[in-house]
Amino acid sequence: MKLSFGEKIRNLREDMDMNQTQLGNAVHMTQRKVSYIECGKYEPSLEDIIAFCHFFHVSADYLLDIPEKYRKKE
Repeated sequence: MKLSFGEKIRNLREDMDMNQTQLGNAVHMTQRKVSYIECGKYEPSLEDIIAFCHFFHVSADYLLDIPEKYRKKE
């Protein structure tokens, strides 16, 4: 089962025992924006995605569910 972007953010947040307000403060967003992203009502901007990647130490490929065959090989 594939997880949506929002579900991945929610799972990462819950794994760190954080609430939406705490995550919002950490990535400079409101609690409402975090909630909307998690439930799919708001599409995150590029800046939002970067902020989540830095905070959670995950790749954008993971959050955006980019298949391996499309990833750049180094």
